Amino acid sequence: MVDEKRSILTDSYARFKAFHELMSKKVREILLVSSPYDAFIMEEDGSLASRIINEYSGLNLSQPPRVTRTSSAYDALALLGRTRYDMVITTPHLDEMDAFSLGTKAKKINPTLPVILLAQNIRGIYPPPGDKMRKGIDKVFVWSGNSDLLLALVKNAEDALNVDRDTQRASVRVLILVEDSPVYYSSFLPVIYREIVQQTQAVLKVGLNEEHRLLTMRARPKILLATDYEKAMELCQKYKSFLFGIISDTRLPRNQRMDQNAGVRLLTRMKAEIPDLPLLLLSSEPKNRKKAREIPAVFLDKNSPNPLSEIHNFFVNYLGFGDFVFRMPDGRVVDRASNIHTLEEKLVQIPDDCLWYHAKRNHFSNWIMARSEIALASSFRDVQASAFSSAGELRAYIISNIHELRKLRQKGVVARFNAQHYDPEIMDFVKIGHGSLGGKARGLAFMSAVLHQNRDLHEKYEDITIELPKTLVVCTDGFGSFIAENNLKRFADEGFTDEQVAAACLKADLPEWLRTDLEAFIAHVHYPLSIRSSSLLEDAQFQPYAGLYETYMIPNNHPDLSVRLEHLITAVKLVYASTYYEGPKAFARNTSNQPQEEAMAVIIQQVVGQQYGDYFYPSISGVSQSHNFYPVSHMKAEEGIAHIALGLGKTVVEGERTLRFSPKYPNITPQFSTVDDILKNAQRYFYSLRLLNYPSELNFHKNSNLEKREVEEAESEFPVKALSSTYIPEEHRLRDTGFMPGAKLLTFAQVLKHKIFPLPELLDDLLHIGRKGMGCPIEIEFSVNLYPEKDRKGDFFFLQIRPMVAEEERFEVEISERDVKSAICRSSQALGNGKTNRIADIVYVKPEDFKVESTIQMSGEIGQINAALSKEKRPYLLVGPGRWGSADRWLGIPVQWKDISGVGAIIELRNDQLKADPSQGSHFFQNITSLGIPYLTVTEDAGDCFDWQWVESLSPVQETPFLRHVRLQHRLTIKVDGRKAQGVVIREN
Repeated sequence: MVDEKRSILTDSYARFKAFHELMSKKVREILLVSSPYDAFIMEEDGSLASRIINEYSGLNLSQPPRVTRTSSAYDALALLGRTRYDMVITTPHLDEMDAFSLGTKAKKINPTLPVILLAQNIRGIYPPPGDKMRKGIDKVFVWSGNSDLLLALVKNAEDALNVDRDTQRASVRVLILVEDSPVYYSSFLPVIYREIVQQTQAVLKVGLNEEHRLLTMRARPKILLATDYEKAMELCQKYKSFLFGIISDTRLPRNQRMDQNAGVRLLTRMKAEIPDLPLLLLSSEPKNRKKAREIPAVFLDKNSPNPLSEIHNFFVNYLGFGDFVFRMPDGRVVDRASNIHTLEEKLVQIPDDCLWYHAKRNHFSNWIMARSEIALASSFRDVQASAFSSAGELRAYIISNIHELRKLRQKGVVARFNAQHYDPEIMDFVKIGHGSLGGKARGLAFMSAVLHQNRDLHEKYEDITIELPKTLVVCTDGFGSFIAENNLKRFADEGFTDEQVAAACLKADLPEWLRTDLEAFIAHVHYPLSIRSSSLLEDAQFQPYAGLYETYMIPNNHPDLSVRLEHLITAVKLVYASTYYEGPKAFARNTSNQPQEEAMAVIIQQVVGQQYGDYFYPSISGVSQSHNFYPVSHMKAEEGIAHIALGLGKTVVEGERTLRFSPKYPNITPQFSTVDDILKNAQRYFYSLRLLNYPSELNFHKNSNLEKREVEEAESEFPVKALSSTYIPEEHRLRDTGFMPGAKLLTFAQVLKHKIFPLPELLDDLLHIGRKGMGCPIEIEFSVNLYPEKDRKGDFFFLQIRPMVAEEERFEVEISERDVKSAICRSSQALGNGKTNRIADIVYVKPEDFKVESTIQMSGEIGQINAALSKEKRPYLLVGPGRWGSADRWLGIPVQWKDISGVGAIIELRNDQLKADPSQGSHFFQNITSLGIPYLTVTEDAGDCFDWQWVESLSPVQETPFLRHVRLQHRLTIKVDGRKAQGVVIREN
């Protein structure tokens, strides 16, 4: 039964999108037309505009309207003719024409313009009700100095303008006030609005950030005012499906005559049509209390000494704005719930009779509706309690849907951490503090929202979980307080070693408020944690500061809470310390930033992985880029590239041995082209976090608490088996399975070839989504968990996103006309992207001595010169004909990596001596491109050039039968624009 009645919460991906679209018509410009005297009276205690602004501020409402005042009716009409106004407020006594005539003329200019008459008292207002001249005035209000009325005027007009659209788009609720007396509705309407706003704000405090709290406020009930029976009935029928409650006077105009029981008639009819609709009957005659009881409706005596308190009680007890009070059928209170979380908890234990009592009366729907959770409230209202065969079935349905709501309302939201309400099961992304999230966390928050909104992605990969790990961010104000309270700002200056900075930070105390929140957090979570930097400048578009700060991992499973807390605090302090380490300071010297300007947020994140014996690690970690600066074969630069490895991501981000592939072409893996390549290039080591048998004093300085393990020692663990191929030495071949005897080599064949997990396709989609979202090429970090169960494909976790355009010299490379003219080398087929000026040595094949049959000998000579230059740590420019690294000696010089390991840049010449197609030595190229070494192909008779005359004029440092080595007084500048595949080598004159 529960499965048949799944709620419409699956549509909640569009929940906040719909809220963005609510209240689209706002009153932003008000024209106030009043005599000088009326203006003086109204502004005795401050201007009308100031009162409106103060009222908005007092209720934390945004965008108060602007007020323009004039005392002339003719000036007012002129203003309306040339300026757009959203509302006109006029007083009765104008010199040039009466207010009703002004309203009539204003309506001719703009028929939909709300025109409000604001009077000091009801006497002397002409024409009387019902007169056709009244059509120029939409509402008459009586001003008694209460600034609440100003807010009510504006909000009531906005509600009338938006009610049709908002009820249809988001099922927003409607509360109808029926009252014919301007005196009374001028009194009641402000009270109702203030109550609605304050109660709505109160129930939205738990679990939402400020932006979404304001958005959800837009879904508050609309309040509509009717002044006679016919209008009230029209509104009730029109918005019947959205009615939240009705507040009505007993005595109302009906059929243009005063009817003593029109309000009773109205409420009685609506009660028959909607039995559980909350109703409030107003009357100045106490005898009508009996009539209210017969409807039944709540009764309010207008002559009560405290009517405001009674209205408050109606909102709290009947409209669902207070605690949910669990009652037995006899009225006995058995429990209370103050928020949706406690409602879910209490529902588990309340008696069956209590559950049935509230479900049959739609109390759960009303209470949840007051919290602007319209989708769930509507689904509860649509499913009758009588449709369930047992209390257990009903209870399971309600609890499961509330739990799903709590999870969905947190998706894509950065919520503020609250120790009392924190629930790690449903809260995916929370923050401590009021400062900035920092660059890295800002990117994570962005992708959290993007992933939540992208329903198509989740539907395409419906059997895979795609999400961020659970994340807590300590905002930058935590760092600011830590530095200020411990007088650590001096370490932003030069002259301190990393060890000195770390020691000072470890001795310092965290701010008490931060320590308290971290203790509350760590008491709730027991999974391994990664403590990562998120500085203000980190992952910025032009100065990424990537990899300069520290990351630590802690097992977080010690039985003593205080030990776990100290591990966490130590890691946070060391991340703070890394802000002032020498590396970031050195980087800052090459930018416009100063270390003093930096501020650090800290990401405390669930470590992705599974436990295998004493260790914890993910099956796959990786980095993927949407722009491949070194495409090979038929890959395109815009198709992206990925690097993956077994275990935690340290292997990838620190440049150790990984597997490189394009998500578009996962079967093209140049470094695994042959069995010998695989034997040579396969990953041998990986990183994992020790969970068992670790010392209580963690080593925060060696591999950040990680252990480097050999793949061979983990052959019995599932990820190694799942991702390995087995080598059969007798046949010198590999079988794509790790579940058989023999040596294991990490080939990732089961993923890339046999598709047990759609990693290439998913990365391709995510790179497209991320690039579209950020508007530039991006780099992402990720991890994957694989499982032995055949019915569970795996989980994909998004760890980081940064813009690749951030690296200014790596991406924004400009080759000017002056560069081209002064270059000693120009290439229109250049691989790579960037600028380097670290080379002052050139090693080239002498054109006059080149013999294609001697390329093997040339390879040996290059190896000898390379060894000497590598020892001196002098990178060099290597120049020669044909394909460098080709296995075919007749197509180029067949150097191996050991022969050119110190090279800084390579030029491949295509001329009459060798005209092989450029850049097809793929095995060799993996080493070249992965290190970012510029590779320029020069076709000498097709517009490219190399200045042989200048090079051969230089005195040699060393010469061999086929090679010459020259050294320059000044370094060369090499520029490669990867977008245009153009490259130049420039010498300093």
